[in-house]
Amino acid sequence: MDLSTACHADFAPWVGTEFRVTTQPGSTIAMELVETAPLTASGNLPRRQPFSLVFRGPKDRLLDQRIHTLEHNRLGRLGLFLVPIGPGADGNGPYYQAIFN
Repeated sequence: MDLSTACHADFAPWVGTEFRVTTQPGSTIAMELVETAPLTASGNLPRRQPFSLVFRGPKDRLLDQRIHTLEHNRLGRLGLFLVPIGPGADGNGPYYQAIFN
């Protein structure tokens, strides 16, 4: 998938599916895509509609804010800048967000 042209609709079918995150060579953790949402554009007209992805990770492994390599069975390998956004109101998580603008 070409992330420079990706849009909300490219990820929407994959909500509820597993993405594997490489944490170090030979080690991965599973995360679930739990939400994809369009965002409101501000300023000049963007080249695409901004959107966000929210992932839920395992409680026993916290990821740093940085670019992580994620793999999905259908989407392939993706380098996404993930930001920790907290445990979530449901007490699950941690949750991570990637924003595309």
